[in-house]
Amino acid sequence: MTQYLDVEKKIKSLSHDLHEYIEQRQLDDVLMVGIHTGGVWVAKRLYQSLELTSQLAELNISFYRDDFTRIGMHPQVQPSKLPATVDGRHIILVDDVLYTGRTIKAALHEIFDYGRPASVALVVLIDRGGRELPIQADFVGRKVVLEKNQQIKLTGPTPLELSIVDARADR
Repeated sequence: MTQYLDVEKKIKSLSHDLHEYIEQRQLDDVLMVGIHTGGVWVAKRLYQSLELTSQLAELNISFYRDDFTRIGMHPQVQPSKLPATVDGRHIILVDDVLYTGRTIKAALHEIFDYGRPASVALVVLIDRGGRELPIQADFVGRKVVLEKNQQIKLTGPTPLELSIVDARADR
């Protein structure tokens, strides 16, 4: 059985919350950073909605993961696209799904290799629990609890669709 989640509705809600966050804190020159692949897709949608002025940045954290020896490297690793420095910048870090926290840990390590940001706010489309590290999102589209045989599948970038599928059906 497949369940579909309304991505457009969640992006609109996240965009509204981020707009308020930026306005209330009077943040200038916000840098939005999407984590490859799904996080970039979500970040592009939020970026367009917020009409940010700085270029959208992209992270490919493959070499920063602490578990790549167990999960393997992806054969087509793409470089990250970040400004030369992030010193003093307010970063909005975007990913599609927050699960163990290891992806976010790797992303933060890479960001700090480019400098010391003034702040980092984490935005995720889905928080599925199951944390292995003490990391939480500042903005969440939806929290879900999956059964053991379920997984989240994001397809995109156009249209951007998210579903919860039975992992046994993919075998």
